[in-house]
Amino acid sequence: MLGALGNAWRVPELRQKLMFTAAMIALYRLGAFIPLPGIDRSALADGAQTGQNAITGLFGVFTGGAFNNFAILSLGIMPYITAAIVMQLLTVAIPKLQELAKEGETGQQKITQYTRYFTLVLAILQSVALALFFRSGQFGPVFANATVVDFFLVVVTLTTGVMLTMWLGELITQRGLGNGISLIITASIISQAPRAIRSLLEDGNVLNIVVLAILAVLIVAAIVFVNEGQRRIPITYAKRQVGRRMSQGGTTYLPLKVNMAGVIPIIFASSLLIFPVVLGQFASGGNQDSILGGIANFFTPGNAPYLLLYAILIIMFTYFYTAVQFNPIEHADNLKKQGGYVPGIRPGQPTALYLNGVLTKITLFGAFFLAAVAVIPYFISDALGLGQSIFLGGTSMLIVVGVSLDTVRQLESQLMMRNYEGFMKKR
Repeated sequence: MLGALGNAWRVPELRQKLMFTAAMIALYRLGAFIPLPGIDRSALADGAQTGQNAITGLFGVFTGGAFNNFAILSLGIMPYITAAIVMQLLTVAIPKLQELAKEGETGQQKITQYTRYFTLVLAILQSVALALFFRSGQFGPVFANATVVDFFLVVVTLTTGVMLTMWLGELITQRGLGNGISLIITASIISQAPRAIRSLLEDGNVLNIVVLAILAVLIVAAIVFVNEGQRRIPITYAKRQVGRRMSQGGTTYLPLKVNMAGVIPIIFASSLLIFPVVLGQFASGGNQDSILGGIANFFTPGNAPYLLLYAILIIMFTYFYTAVQFNPIEHADNLKKQGGYVPGIRPGQPTALYLNGVLTKITLFGAFFLAAVAVIPYFISDALGLGQSIFLGGTSMLIVVGVSLDTVRQLESQLMMRNYEGFMKKR
């Protein structure tokens, strides 16, 4: 792998993409340490500790500690992901958006623009709620004595931070290597790993460390195994004449991935579940006796309602995103036009039904696997007496490993295009 990275570094185009991606991620990480205007820096350290709970810990992980630092990027990329989820759901439900999605690149650009506008609206709403939460006094005097001007500046800064993060993610996707939004979330999660490891070492419980280390290895192996798992559908092509040429028949395979949706369901479910909970928590100012505060407390990460909804949303989004990526009817029509067929299955509608049945079965396994890996670490954390200190363990590892595999795969394809040896050694 190091040799392949060396080959990639020697290719000017790939070197520029790698450097550009690293520069954008570094710029994003810098924003996690620039405090908001009006923040009492002398009280920042103490205030960040007094206001800790499951919600703030959740936001701290997904923003790479920016939330705990009261930084300009405290909202991270969550509003954009929520907007993207809603737009994808609306694309399925609204005929006009369906027509735009079928127009190719032009239609997709319009949908992307609508997503940006919706992100701006969500960013403003969450910025106001977050400013109210900071002003509630739960974090001590950090922001409790803020003036109206300070409040307005914080809202504007937080909203600008969301739009800046979205822009950086799009730049990475266009000019860098990998999916920009996913890489930003991955960088945020990885940045919190040293703090979590240090906390475990300071705890000094050797049994917990050994159990968590073994669990981490098993989870990573399982994630790689499922993400790379495929169901190969045999496809036979008959000989046919195209113009003056006779195309040769043969047998090939149609690979259907067990986890075709990747880590998208995890990110979508987390973001969608965070939005109402965080909005209720922030808008209530931390008051548990209010209606919004009660709702936020009921769905606190780690509670039974949260875990149940989390698992259900992961399964739903797995099926939804798989259906968006793979259309059995379209693939069956293409096979019929190209003279291909599945042995024992008639071309056309029977082939579409067969592909849909196979895809439904393997997606069921993939969906339950994602839900299990995301939820089980909560129970293990409670069993080891760690509370919510690693409540994002399974989710974090799914995102980091999944995004890493996708990024490595893209780099591998770039290397293969330039006739360089990839990450797999030849024997």
